[in-house]
Amino acid sequence: MTVRRSVRLAVLAAAVTTFGCAPQPAPLQPPSPADSSRNLPPAGYGTLHQEDVALKLATETVQLRVLPLDEQVTRLLSPDSYESLRRLTTSRAPEVDSAAARAGVHRATLFLVTFFGVAPRATFSPDDVTISSQNRFFRPAAILPLSPLWSELRLNQRETASAIYLFEDGINLAGPLSLEHGGASSNEWDATRRTLERERARVYSRARAAPPQ
Repeated sequence: MTVRRSVRLAVLAAAVTTFGCAPQPAPLQPPSPADSSRNLPPAGYGTLHQEDVALKLATETVQLRVLPLDEQVTRLLSPDSYESLRRLTTSRAPEVDSAAARAGVHRATLFLVTFFGVAPRATFSPDDVTISSQNRFFRPAAILPLSPLWSELRLNQRETASAIYLFEDGINLAGPLSLEHGGASSNEWDATRRTLERERARVYSRARAAPPQ
């Protein structure tokens, strides 16, 4: 065998070895058993914003936004929004578990509640938040403040205060909901549900069409 032919064979062998060892694209990860049991949509394919999926109402002094933290909803948000809320719930999980245990709630339904001041020195009542679902009225079983202003119970214009609210299990996000606070009520969830249903179908479609990662 000539030297030139030996060199060519060595180069070819090296190329085959390199190709065979090259990392191949990983397929989309299948849903975990926990995801499958709850029929959760795949994460990372949503396009909605938090404002699109929150319950909202306004009084003369404050605006209230109540955002479900259930992954049936948050996985339909844009990736950045989903990751932000996932980190929030993960970091606060020990506090949530402790608060739920103290309140005697076996399985809490979580919402991120934000008050916006629309008038000077606007007062707000954290406990005065009611969600009605399936012919039941739910009041917060526990509240975990996230903002320093929360304890003041007062906001100036454009100031905000947020907290995680724990409610008893039984709020059905797939059905009609209404929100009440300060004598005002909102029944806009029906329109929000339709938005979520459309986006859920699109998320599954995007996940199926996405190239392997």
